Parts: sequence; structure tokens; C-alpha cells
Amino acid sequence: MPRTQLQRMMFALMTVIVTVHAYVFYSLYVVNGSTFMNVTGADSVLGAVNAMGGVYMLGRNLPIWAVVIIEFILAYTLEITVGSPMSFKLACKVFDPRETHPVLFETAIICATVGIMCPSMSFLAAVLYYPYYAGFNIFTLLANWIKLVCFNFPFAFFSQLFFIQPLIRTVFRFAMSKFGSKTTETSKASA
Repeated sequence: MPRTQLQRMMFALMTVIVTVHAYVFYSLYVVNGSTFMNVTGADSVLGAVNAMGGVYMLGRNLPIWAVVIIEFILAYTLEITVGSPMSFKLACKVFDPRETHPVLFETAIICATVGIMCPSMSFLAAVLYYPYYAGFNIFTLLANWIKLVCFNFPFAFFSQLFFIQPLIRTVFRFAMSKFGSKTTETSKASA
């Protein structure tokens, strides 16, 4: 698993790339898809998003690619600065990484990461997708945040634990073994 700061940043980058796309799809298609289609009369979610002129964010409609980029930047920054460091510390408070089976320790890290990132990103989403056209109310923001946590937490927990993290860890191990073997070959050739 990631040992150096560069490896941790690459691991986080790989995770966020997959996660942001999964959550944008989940939010648009699963959570809001039928509402979008009912409002616009479109027969597909993508058709409804196009009919609306994009996805409502920050008080205006933005194209889906802009939504993905904004969420990616926020998620990557939050993961690098808060999510990764805190989840490792939380897992270490419960388990000793030297004495705990790696699968159990990795599972503890995943659970801690979901526990940190889901409420954090849900709060950012509550701010980003707030219905500013209706005026601002702190109680509406908090209600939207709690609603988003309730929608996102089960999806975040199960997708991270059973799909995203196993996939990223497998790809990361493969990439590091290829990179590590090339580094070893290069050092042998120069010797």
C-alpha cells in the first residue's frame, strides 16, 4: 500500500477519480433522475439534464463535466488534507497496524474514510446545490445536508468497501509492481 507521500497522493487521486464519477452518476441518475425526467418531460436523465441546460450548482446550471471537475477538485483536496490522514489515525487508535491483519486494518481505514468524507462532501454538496433562487436559510442548508448524508452514506459505505477500494488497491498494487520492477531493472542495468 502507499508508503511515500507521492504514493499516497497517487492513491488518493485514483480513488477520487473513480469516486467522483460514481457519486455524480449516483446523484444524477439514482437520487434525482426521476425528478429531472418528471420536471422536463424527457424520457432519459441525460435528456432531462440537457433540457434543463445542465446541472443546477452554485445558483446556475452547469454542464456535467464542470460539475465533475468542481467536485473532483474539492474531493481531492479534502481527501489529501483531511480524509486520508485522519482515517489512518482513527484506524491506528483502534488497531495496531503491525499486529493487525492487513485486510482488517485496510477495512478500518475505509470505514474511517467514509465516516469522515461522506458528511464532509455531503456538506459541500449541500452548499453547492443549495436552491439559492429561493433565498438562503441556514436551517434549509442543514436539512439538505442531513438529507444528503442519509442518501449518500449507505452508497458510500458499500461502494467503497466492496467495489471502489478493492479495485483501486488492485490497480495500485499492479502499477507499483510494474513501476517497482522497472526501477529495479534500471538500477541493475546501471550497475
